[in-house]
Amino acid sequence: MKDNKIRLTSISFLSYLITGALVTVTGVMMENMAKYFHISISHISHIFTFLNFGILIAIFLNAWLIKTIPIKNQLQLGFILMIISIGGLIYSKNLIIFSINIFIMGIVSGITMSIGTLLITYLYKGKKRASLLLITDSFFSLSGTFFPIIASFLMSIKKPWYYVYIIIDILYLLIFVLSLITQFPTFSKKIKKKTKEKKKLNLKKKICLTLLSISSTTYILGQLSFISWIPEYIHKIIKLNLIESGKLVSNFWMAYMIGMWFFSFILESFDLQKILSILSGISTIMMFFFLNSKKIIILHFTIIILGFFSSAIYTIIISLASLQIKEISPKIISLILTCGTIGSLLTFIFTGYIINKKGVFASLLASNILYSIVFIISIILFFFTSHKKNS
Repeated sequence: MKDNKIRLTSISFLSYLITGALVTVTGVMMENMAKYFHISISHISHIFTFLNFGILIAIFLNAWLIKTIPIKNQLQLGFILMIISIGGLIYSKNLIIFSINIFIMGIVSGITMSIGTLLITYLYKGKKRASLLLITDSFFSLSGTFFPIIASFLMSIKKPWYYVYIIIDILYLLIFVLSLITQFPTFSKKIKKKTKEKKKLNLKKKICLTLLSISSTTYILGQLSFISWIPEYIHKIIKLNLIESGKLVSNFWMAYMIGMWFFSFILESFDLQKILSILSGISTIMMFFFLNSKKIIILHFTIIILGFFSSAIYTIIISLASLQIKEISPKIISLILTCGTIGSLLTFIFTGYIINKKGVFASLLASNILYSIVFIISIILFFFTSHKKNS
């Protein structure tokens, strides 16, 4: 039983590692992809909306998929679809086929990440759940630490950009192998308690979940709008090379990962709403300092501090939402993940419009404003959250 729990937890870690790899390499590879397809960077960035749209659809359908298709089957089918889509990326230069394959990869990663989140909320309770969600989410950051460096290295030695996706599929192979020897929980009986959950969602809890949903969208939109365009900002405006910009992105995710590990150990000693306010406030200030400096040492310092203190924000939002009621609720978890993915989906639509009108710096400034909104909402949550009663 203990070994099975370890395997389930490992699958959750890998699910975030894969999704993180798919999302965080985009900014580094966009210029090479644009040249490969002979289109503008703005055009290729819009195509990557299909990746986020695929993730959004998958997370939105997660509550339905969990009670209709066994988790084991979902993961094994996901591996097969990843192989097919990566094969399409390698052997076709057609933009429509490229978009379809990116969309499929988004669906697979979205389903896998949703399963990973649900498994952690099923296996662990109370504040322990928040700590394990942080550790799980840290694997997203682990990808952000290493994959931009891997992608930058492959680009610098003139290797095709799709080599990165082959490496990502090798990670999914590990999930496939683990799924063959793991017993998965079923959630259909728990989901039938839906009517009881509805009765417990009074007006105060509905307002709290609405605020957390807005925070989820705003935070992910702000984070990805910021980190996706850092390479372009550093390369074109600060006038540093691609390797240096890749290091800045890598430093952000490295600090993000270390921050998650750090906060996973101390989070049980703090009130979730209060620490959310502190972390979002510090992150807003650090991003402001980053955008108002052009010295490389200060840029590295501020992006490391930003990554460290912003690392726990999204996981705390998920944890606060899951603790508004005592029972495990796939529906509430799916709601927060869906809102976060909407933020991800809007990233290149939102930033593309701003960049076309005002430039890259304006896009990064908008990210700073979005972080400040998360900070304001975190303070308002004090009057509505019920997490203390259910933790």
